[in-house]
Amino acid sequence: MSGSPRERDRPWLMRTYAGHSTAEASNELYRRNLAKGQTGLSVAFDLPTQTGYDPDHILARGEVGRVGVPVSHLGDMRRLFQDIPLEQMNTSMTINATAMWLLALYQVVAEEQGIEGEALSTLQGTTQNDIVKEYLSRGTHVFPPGPSLRLTTDMIAYTVNHIPKWNPINICSYHLQEAGATPVQEIAYAMSTAIAVLDAVFDSGQVPEDRKGDVVARISFFVNAGVRFIEEMCKMRAFGRIWDRITRERYGIKNPKQRRFRYGVQVNSLGLTEAQPENNVQRIVLEMLAVTLSKDARARAVQLPAWNEALGLPRPWDQQWSLRIQQVLAHESDLLEYEDIFAGSHVIEAKVAALVEETETEIERIQGMGGAMSAVESGYLKAQLVASHAERRARIEAGQEKIVGVNCYEGTEPNPLTADLDTAIMTVDPANEARVVSALHHWREQRDTARAEEALSRLRKAAAGTENLMTATLECARAGVTTGEWSWALRDVFGEFRAPTGVGGAPLAVAAEAGSLLASVREKVEKTAAELGGGRLRLLVGKPGLDGHSNGAEQIAVRARDAGFEVVYQGIRLTPEQIVSAAVAEDVHCVGLSILSGSHAELVPDVLERLRAAGAQDIPVIVGGIIPAADAAALRSAGVAAVFTPKDFGITEIIGRIVDEIRTANTLPALEVPV
Repeated sequence: MSGSPRERDRPWLMRTYAGHSTAEASNELYRRNLAKGQTGLSVAFDLPTQTGYDPDHILARGEVGRVGVPVSHLGDMRRLFQDIPLEQMNTSMTINATAMWLLALYQVVAEEQGIEGEALSTLQGTTQNDIVKEYLSRGTHVFPPGPSLRLTTDMIAYTVNHIPKWNPINICSYHLQEAGATPVQEIAYAMSTAIAVLDAVFDSGQVPEDRKGDVVARISFFVNAGVRFIEEMCKMRAFGRIWDRITRERYGIKNPKQRRFRYGVQVNSLGLTEAQPENNVQRIVLEMLAVTLSKDARARAVQLPAWNEALGLPRPWDQQWSLRIQQVLAHESDLLEYEDIFAGSHVIEAKVAALVEETETEIERIQGMGGAMSAVESGYLKAQLVASHAERRARIEAGQEKIVGVNCYEGTEPNPLTADLDTAIMTVDPANEARVVSALHHWREQRDTARAEEALSRLRKAAAGTENLMTATLECARAGVTTGEWSWALRDVFGEFRAPTGVGGAPLAVAAEAGSLLASVREKVEKTAAELGGGRLRLLVGKPGLDGHSNGAEQIAVRARDAGFEVVYQGIRLTPEQIVSAAVAEDVHCVGLSILSGSHAELVPDVLERLRAAGAQDIPVIVGGIIPAADAAALRSAGVAAVFTPKDFGITEIIGRIVDEIRTANTLPALEVPV
């Protein structure tokens, strides 16, 4: 077709989720990424920052700077954005329980850059600030549901009035999919969260009736795009249709622009494979197409994982490759020149309609329970996710759901990308943590202690009352208060919360039918228990440190239960001391540790040493997680019985290996039961 070229749409915001080691190192990485054509920043904070601990807290050990940047106070935030003009940035911050604190630090840094008063209205960005999905899937919650909802409500009311271009919440279904959610569950749980948040904001009386549309217009979403391309694209169309209905009918928003479904996306990280990791590149591309090809359901911002995330921390080159994938699609292809290419498709419309109908039924069920917060506290939502995840894992293990290179087409040529595994990922210097802790102590020594204490006292008083907490939080930021001190002041008033694990309520996912693999493992479990004196084999599943990605631990716990084990699982965020105390008190036969954050090198040897000190050195310890080969070898040398990584996808086989290790530790002969 000849003629003048079509007018192109503006591309989506292109981000790279990044941050590690220190504010200085992360600042350098951000400036390099921006120079490569990245059009927005996406800040990854480390787990102590996300969960409200300073780097010198016992639970922060081994976690500082691992999965993101440590930000302990205003000085760190100032250094993180040095020489980056915030009035020109669109900054996304993946932060939830401590979102108010990090936004306050960001605002004060902006003020120091000269963006004050009315000029704050130019600040653009997003704080994730979705605590519900933390209770369900990611585990960086701190406070109980009620106070957490108050923090979110206060932030939304503050930003609408003072930083009107800011997205104060990014309702996040991303991690729900990783925790096992079906598309229907993903939409329903995210929409139920949105209803809970908006109801709380409007019930608080902090927003006048004529500003309700402004609040709704700043609600954004963050979703996951998996490899089932058609289903994912239809999911996004269903999301938009349901959001339009809810905002129009429940909240009376008449302006269609304010009802628009605004979302950013990261494609599926936990779906990336350690086996044949080069296949992850085409997975990432296909998943990106699901949220960009359809103009009427196109993401506003996209960030892509790197091909090697199942191996460890990506290098700058790996992140550049993912950025270039976006740029090729946006600038070389003709994607942005056309109207929606799926409009009028009978196949797409039928799938969207089915998703909408099923989702609205589930939303009504949750509302009937009292809404999202009640469904969290009752354990309903978590149990549903654990069950869905168990069903999916069973389909993969049975070969019904195929993953290339994992359960089919496993033969491979030598991979030049991973020929030297030690250089195929980036590692964080183990000495980094000590430097960060030292800098924190220096900050505390140099600040005005009296002002900091006065600010914390005011924060506690505000928390005990009803005033908006943002004003007191901003004063804490200016006074040099630390992340841990801000969080502990609120813990003093609000308390802490341990979310339901969902394991006890999960139904049987794999039947132990005669001749099946699970039946064989059950036989091994029963014989071993009998040889050890009766009763049942007991397995402790432990999550040391701050890593809240509990999906793997939950699936091991459920399958071990189905195989005949008595399972001790107390949830996330435990110290090595607590894990060992539980192992001794429960007289377990094996300890299984799950760590995805990279803190295994610090925490696993500590567990081993404490077991020896308790006289329980004969209890075998197994470890699972994202663990580089060199680290796995070091753990085995230290006394770990077995190490499992994402390539070990057969959970029933893992349970069989656990029985083998129990037999070895108790000098029992190998059983001739096929596993």
